[in-house]
Amino acid sequence: QVHVVESGGGTVQVGGSLRLSCSVSGMIFSINGMAWYRQAPGKQRELVARLANTGTIDYADSVKGRFTASLNNARILVLQMTGLKPEDTGVYYCRVDETATNGFWGQGTQVTVSS
Repeated sequence: QVHVVESGGGTVQVGGSLRLSCSVSGMIFSINGMAWYRQAPGKQRELVARLANTGTIDYADSVKGRFTASLNNARILVLQMTGLKPEDTGVYYCRVDETATNGFWGQGTQVTVSS
């Protein structure tokens, strides 16, 4: 069984910073990629940053220059968020892709940016 657990969410003022972590445990065959998504109230889940197994990282245009994704070890994905804006508010989810068609979601962590 594979467990994906996010941590580090919270409430911060505009311009503040937060650091999210995603840890993966359990029997997973391989990790094809890892990603952060977020979902704001009343909106669809959207991709924030994705780290491919090649090491390439892609970011949503809305977070470029403010968010940085990195891999602390093979199974901990970190998202450093700076210059936070109210529109960054939402539940942040970690996604781990085992293959191109199979993956696992975490339960999400709430990020709230207050103005």
